[in-house]
Amino acid sequence: MIRAATEQDVPAILAMIHELAEYEHLTHACVATEDLLRQNLFGTGGADRAAEVLVAEIDGQVVGYALWFKTFSTFLARPGIFLEDLYVKPAFRKRGLGKAMLLELVRIAAERRYGRIEWSVLDWNAPSIAFYKSLGAVPLDDWTMMRLNGEALARLGTR
Repeated sequence: MIRAATEQDVPAILAMIHELAEYEHLTHACVATEDLLRQNLFGTGGADRAAEVLVAEIDGQVVGYALWFKTFSTFLARPGIFLEDLYVKPAFRKRGLGKAMLLELVRIAAERRYGRIEWSVLDWNAPSIAFYKSLGAVPLDDWTMMRLNGEALARLGTR
């Protein structure tokens, strides 16, 4: 079953975020906490949510999640979805849960009249790349993702 996450799902989501960080060899960069997730995913009455989350549930157990947020395309003059994470616990893969969460995002995008869904995938993650291509997704080889964070962000923010 795919459904919108609730605040009660935060511990399970955080556990899977840590699993994903380990898989991606990025545990050193993962500083997420339950409090930060609750604050940014659910805010005060949902009014100041930074992102939304879908969860995949089997027999009452949360076994996957898709975390996303709204973007905007000036060329399309329409909002879109940026899929930050799509994760299914290893023991529950090959059951169609990742595809089901992506299809739910497609449904949400269509319902809200959004123009596209985008995400990043690590170059070495061949199984995920193959999965995404099988759905019709295309890599944007002519674009380079850029990031400003840490010391550089702090330094520029004090100017």
